[in-house]
Amino acid sequence: MNYIEINQFGAASTLQFKSKEAQKLNSSTDVRIDVHYSGINFADVMMRLGLYPDAPPKPFTPGYEVSGVISEVGEDVNDLKVGDRVMAGTRFGGYVSDLIVPESYIIPVPESFSLEEAAATPVNFITTHIALNEFARVRKGDKILIKCATGGVGVFCMQVGKAIGAEVYGLTSSDHKKSFIESYGAIAMNYEEYASSDIDDFDFILNATGGKTVKSDMKKLAKSGLLTCIGMSSTVKNGKTSLLAKLRLVVETPLFYLFGFMMNSYGVSGFNALTDLDDEKWLDKNLKFVAENPFKPHIGKVFKAKDVSLAHEFLESKQAKGKVLLAWKD
Repeated sequence: MNYIEINQFGAASTLQFKSKEAQKLNSSTDVRIDVHYSGINFADVMMRLGLYPDAPPKPFTPGYEVSGVISEVGEDVNDLKVGDRVMAGTRFGGYVSDLIVPESYIIPVPESFSLEEAAATPVNFITTHIALNEFARVRKGDKILIKCATGGVGVFCMQVGKAIGAEVYGLTSSDHKKSFIESYGAIAMNYEEYASSDIDDFDFILNATGGKTVKSDMKKLAKSGLLTCIGMSSTVKNGKTSLLAKLRLVVETPLFYLFGFMMNSYGVSGFNALTDLDDEKWLDKNLKFVAENPFKPHIGKVFKAKDVSLAHEFLESKQAKGKVLLAWKD
């Protein structure tokens, strides 16, 4: 099997492509996947830089999601068989050509989905589902802002929000991406326009940058509005971070107290989708939404697995629209 390893923190060039003998199934309910594609998430960049608290000790393999074809099943696996097209979430270890995961992590690929689209779906759609359906409980007529609109999560958020009947706004740092946001029926703005505008009263804001933007976003909430944070990407610039950036994040991220929420009638929340993937009851209840998901991701670019450094650099450069993937097949 081939795999990507992080054995030191740093720039994209520190990622290493390696090979080793494939492992045997660990359990009678395990499934082996011949991986075709691995999804890249910004969290992978954060852990490569040493900024992800949940990351395992070095050396380790990053990656949260794959798609491929089942090549082996444990003796107690009943609903899956060799040859099935599947996608799967995984708690790290997804940058591999051969992956073993518990049966509970497996999601059959809908006939209408390609394997590329399947690899771009689990993490992004689960994140969207948690944010819009479980935290925000977005309703028809709600006014929502997706600040990571052109990324993999943002693409799903715009589609789900529009399907619910919400008024959807999307932000981008690049004006040439506005048409991409508008193609999903959302109102596009760049960050400068958003900061200087009097557009506010948002029922929901999804924030992936953290830092001082949390406080400014709170001022844009409507009464009973909710701000949900899913990342701290403001510590990363051009694929690098620094001690100063980390300290600035700590200083600029506001502290919260219950009395302030009570007096202002709004809320601030955050979540880590990994904690949901660790909960078997949650998986049993919610993975069906991924399998039944009628929305599709946008594939921004596909890189050969050996070019993983270039893939990370492309994601960091903010050129990407939608999902960036690694391909394990020639």
